[in-house]
Amino acid sequence: MTNWIERLDGVEPVAVIVLLLLLGSLVQGMRRGASGSARRLFFFVWEGIVMIVCLVLSAQLTNKLSPVIAHWLAERVTVPEHELSSLEQAWFTLLTSLRDFALLRYGVVFLFGYLLLRALASFVEPLAERGLQGLLSRGREESADGLRSKKQASRAVGALLGAVHGAGRSFVFVAFLFVYVSLMPNGWYVDKISDSQVYNKAAAWLSPVAGDVLEGQGPVFTKAVEAQFKQILQRKYEMIDYAIPAEIEQAALYVTKDAQTDEEKARSLYEWLGTRIAYDFDKARNYEEHGIWKEQAPPETFDTRKGVCIDIARLYAVMARSAGLEVRVVTGMGADGRGGFGPHAWNEVRIGSGWIPLDATWANAGDWFNPPAFDDTHIREA
Repeated sequence: MTNWIERLDGVEPVAVIVLLLLLGSLVQGMRRGASGSARRLFFFVWEGIVMIVCLVLSAQLTNKLSPVIAHWLAERVTVPEHELSSLEQAWFTLLTSLRDFALLRYGVVFLFGYLLLRALASFVEPLAERGLQGLLSRGREESADGLRSKKQASRAVGALLGAVHGAGRSFVFVAFLFVYVSLMPNGWYVDKISDSQVYNKAAAWLSPVAGDVLEGQGPVFTKAVEAQFKQILQRKYEMIDYAIPAEIEQAALYVTKDAQTDEEKARSLYEWLGTRIAYDFDKARNYEEHGIWKEQAPPETFDTRKGVCIDIARLYAVMARSAGLEVRVVTGMGADGRGGFGPHAWNEVRIGSGWIPLDATWANAGDWFNPPAFDDTHIREA
C-alpha cells in the first residue's frame, strides 16, 4: 500500500493530462476513421487560427479605441448632483472607472472586440466546412468499398490524424500553463507545474517565442490588476458620497467663508476636521480583534463627530467638494509609530496644476497638511 502511495505521489499531473489528451484523441481518431478525424483536425486548426487572428486584431483595435473612448467618456459622463440609487451608483461607478482606469478600459474593450470578431468569423466557417465536405466526399467515393482492408486503413489513418489532434491539444494545454506560470509566478500549484519534466521541455520551446514578452510581467501585471481593483472599489465610495447633505454643505461653506484661495479653503477644512472629529478607537479595535467592520457614511461621521481614517477622509472629501475644491480619497499604508505600517486613508486636493496631500486623521499629532516628509510616512497604493 505504501509503495502505491509513493508511486502516486511521484506521478506528474501535467504528464498525466497530456497522456490522456493523446490517448483520447487517438481512440477518437480510430473510431471516426480517416474522414471524421480529418474533419475534426481541420476545425481544430481552423479554431486556433481564428482565435489567434481575432486576438491580434482585437489588441490592435483596442490600442486605437481605448484613448478615444476615454476622451469620449470624459466629455459626456457627468455624475448627477443628487442622492444616487444603488443602480445609479453601480452605473456611474462603471462609467467613471472606464473613463479613468486604463487597465479596466483596455480589458473591457479588448473582450468586446474579440467577441465581435469571433462572431464575424463565424459567418466564414460554413464556407470552410462546405469546402472540406467536398474534398472528403471525393475521398469517400474512392474508398466506398466495403472491404475490410480499406476500413482498417481508414481507422489507421484516423488514429494518426487523431494523434496529431491530440498533440495540438496538448500543446495548447501546456501553452496555457506557460502563460499562467509566467503571469502568476506565486499562483496556485505553480511550484508543481514548474517541477514537471513535460512542462519544462515544452516551456523550452515556448520561451524563445513568448518568454521575452512575458518575462518579469507577472508581478507587475498582478500588482497593476490588484491596485486598479482597489481603485474601483474606492470609486464606489465616491459615488455613494457624491450627494452632499445640506447641513454638511452649510458647515463647509461656513468653515471656508474667510478663505481667499483654494489652499486656504483646504487648510481651513483640514483644521476643522482635525479638531472636531475624534478617532473611534472602539471601532478600530473591534475590527482588529474581532474582524467586525461597521460601514459609516459621511453624515454619520459628521453627526457623531467620530470615525476612523477612512471615515474622516470621506467626510473631508464631501466637505471639500461643497467648498468647490477638487479632492480625492487616497488609501494605502500609514506609519504606526512603532517602526511599521498599517492600512490608512487620507486625502489629496488639487491646488493649481498639482495635488497636495493632507491627513486630517493625524491633525492632532502635528501639521500633516502638505508637510515636506509626507511620503515618508504615507505609502499610497500603486
